[in-house]
Amino acid sequence: MIHLKIKRRFFYDNGDSTSPPGTNGNPHLSRVLKPIHLWALAVGLVISGDYFGWSYGFGVGGPWGLAIALIPVTLFYVTFILCYSELATAIPHAGGPSAYARRAMGPFMGYLTGMSCLIEFIFAPPAVALAIGSYIHFVVPAIPAMPTSVASFILFIFINYLGMKTSATFELIITIIASAGLVVFAFAAAPHFSMARLTTGPLLPFGWTGVMAAVPFAVWFYLAIEGGAMAAEECVNPQKDIPKGFLGGMGTLLVMAFVVLFLTAGIADYNLVTSVDFPLPIALAQIFGDGSFIVILISGAGLFGLVASLHGIVIGASRQTYAMARSGYLPKFLAYVDPKHHSPVMALLLSGVIGIAVTLTGLTAMAITISCFGSIMLYFLSLISLFVLRAKEPSLKRPFRVWYPVVPIVSVLLAVFCLISVVITAVQALEYTLIIYAIAIVYYFIWGNKKIRPFDEEFGILDELDA
Repeated sequence: MIHLKIKRRFFYDNGDSTSPPGTNGNPHLSRVLKPIHLWALAVGLVISGDYFGWSYGFGVGGPWGLAIALIPVTLFYVTFILCYSELATAIPHAGGPSAYARRAMGPFMGYLTGMSCLIEFIFAPPAVALAIGSYIHFVVPAIPAMPTSVASFILFIFINYLGMKTSATFELIITIIASAGLVVFAFAAAPHFSMARLTTGPLLPFGWTGVMAAVPFAVWFYLAIEGGAMAAEECVNPQKDIPKGFLGGMGTLLVMAFVVLFLTAGIADYNLVTSVDFPLPIALAQIFGDGSFIVILISGAGLFGLVASLHGIVIGASRQTYAMARSGYLPKFLAYVDPKHHSPVMALLLSGVIGIAVTLTGLTAMAITISCFGSIMLYFLSLISLFVLRAKEPSLKRPFRVWYPVVPIVSVLLAVFCLISVVITAVQALEYTLIIYAIAIVYYFIWGNKKIRPFDEEFGILDELDA
């Protein structure tokens, strides 16, 4: 009877264990996702990073500076995703990293990790939305960029409101289209690739400082892949499906990152794409002409990539907000789930409103960098959680186990490199990020620690998975 109450209260958003499932008071998330959906979510969350954002790295480090920065960043993400898969399968919770940190290090660290995730997932969508507006304006100049960016945000909030099954199907379709677009780009660009473009002039025009400055834009190739863990409670079999989705997605993104970077720099003057949100069409236009079919086609595919990421990150932001509200960190009303669509509607609305406000600033590069700061803090705290849980709970069921401690140690060292690179080259963004963290910490000690749900109640879902 006790376990039954724990299971019920875990799923229901108002903390009332007496109401039956499906009532207006106690709707819950539904299990509908399979490995292919997790692959689509992992890739879709990130694939916009192949279509825009990364080329700002050419402006601070040059092609080789960005390529060198991409090597340790890629190694970091490979090792991190291996570690993260262990955490996500052992603790399949909608809160993702906030749940791992809470179980390992207590309520405050769980809150801090959750806020790091929110910083990442709330500042990344505005950058993507701005790029959507820019892409559409590039293809149809009569359509203004900023209103389009805001309208796209509103549209994907609504699609998410329709429920995870609808959202996951939509994400799968657009991710496949966006991935196909990158394949077309590769086949169109490869015959025109010239190594001379990459070897003419200084290889590192801004020296090793430029390499460090390019790290945030190398991170953009993979940023937000971890968001798939926040769909754990909506997986049919999270303990088996999460590693398949994560590792398959990581492999796909790794290949895409290096192909896109080198082909773009090898077919056009990289200075043309250092400050635009549509580098692939601009690069192809130098070969085929501005109005050519292939340029328009890749612009359309790029739009699908941006849509996939915006839609996927909106999913992640809303689930993290919902999970933190359900845990008691955030106001209770944010844990409300629509009884018909089983979507966290209030969490969607709040994260969406904040994202739209950031979008209206028009600061793409700043939003990317702030999001990077949140992500790196999230990575650190998640890796520390792995070490603590290995020591604290050696008998915890771990369906997927990383090579311990070698892989986690390598991942931590590479995370330090990423953090140092971002800190020393993005002082203004760091100032804004620290202000956000300061406000979040003040909130926690005044209000956020008053109604935190009991630990056993919060993690009752694990009893079902172990049964």
